[in-house]
Amino acid sequence: MAEAIPTRSGRLVGRRVGLLMESDFVEDEISYYRRRFAEEGAEVVLLTRLWGQQSLTFTGHETRAPITVSGDLESLDYGELTRLSALVVPSGMVSDRLRYTDDLAVPAPAVDLLRRAFRMPNLVKAFSCHGLLLLSAASDLLRGRSVTCHNNLVGDVRNMGADYTDQDVVVDGDLVTGRTVEECHLLARAVIDLLDAPAVAA
Repeated sequence: MAEAIPTRSGRLVGRRVGLLMESDFVEDEISYYRRRFAEEGAEVVLLTRLWGQQSLTFTGHETRAPITVSGDLESLDYGELTRLSALVVPSGMVSDRLRYTDDLAVPAPAVDLLRRAFRMPNLVKAFSCHGLLLLSAASDLLRGRSVTCHNNLVGDVRNMGADYTDQDVVVDGDLVTGRTVEECHLLARAVIDLLDAPAVAA
């Protein structure tokens, strides 16, 4: 997958968008995010749990397309996290794989990352389709929030205390959720609009 080069003009020039990655991602969705955010001038940073490696190569769900990720989500300290304007959890099996923890007494690093991200109201958090699975171990983060998700997750998000809303995309403050991967363009548009709004301007 070719990396999209940010344009020098657009609504998000100088911004950075973090995109969580793992195997069984939806290729067209990831390509769209990388291209669309770059068109607005944003740098897209791919992040994953590297397990002590310099990089890992993942394969997509549809065509087994490879993508190599060198951004380590475990190394994101507060300073690095504040450099992000948005953090996107995509569709596919990404969230399910990233919520794995080998030590049940310790949250998965991606869950810990999201706990810190939710304490930062200027950082837009976006979840597509099955992405909210990543918050199953941190249900307090969704309690009382309005969200949408894939039909298969409606019971899960209600059990997390969220207010399921039957819409393609739902924006609740700094939280953006999309129903399925088919709405990824709407989710990206909502993220761009939020980042371009004065209320969340850096």
